[in-house]
Amino acid sequence: MSSLVKNIVRFILFIFLQVFILHEVPPLHRFIVPYVYFLYILWLPFNMNRVLLMVIAFIFGITLDSFTGTLGLHAAPCVLIAFIRPFILSILLPQETIEQSYSEPGSKSMGWAPYSLYVGLLTFIHHFYLVLIEWLQFGDFLYFLGKVLGTTAISLLMIFLAELLFLRKGKYRTNAA
Repeated sequence: MSSLVKNIVRFILFIFLQVFILHEVPPLHRFIVPYVYFLYILWLPFNMNRVLLMVIAFIFGITLDSFTGTLGLHAAPCVLIAFIRPFILSILLPQETIEQSYSEPGSKSMGWAPYSLYVGLLTFIHHFYLVLIEWLQFGDFLYFLGKVLGTTAISLLMIFLAELLFLRKGKYRTNAA
């Protein structure tokens, strides 16, 4: 399956999963709301142009916002993590070996430790910004921090379970065009 078709299918599946399944789950606690939709942005190919990555993230976020009736709430954190993603990848990985060997981030292509740090950092940043926009006040900082940490923890649990259950094949790139 081509990369374009695979990413279009992922786009639809992540929107469907978040809107029709996870959005319908009542909050598990006042701190815990499951979000995994942004994993779509984290799984996009290594060699994607930053501007294109941010445009795709905006379209993805605004699509989710249109289904949930919260215009801009999810689009802004999606664009933020799309902007930060290349910096995180350049810090965690030797670009010349990984980008030439594998086409997209994953536990197989990056190794579990860098992949866990990559997903963990971007999940925390995404949730911090999402909760900040959603809340728009600092009345009780402990409540804010509890909601960010609780939501991040349940999202990371779901992401790593998905990574273990649905092990994606790390598509090895060759020099052939």
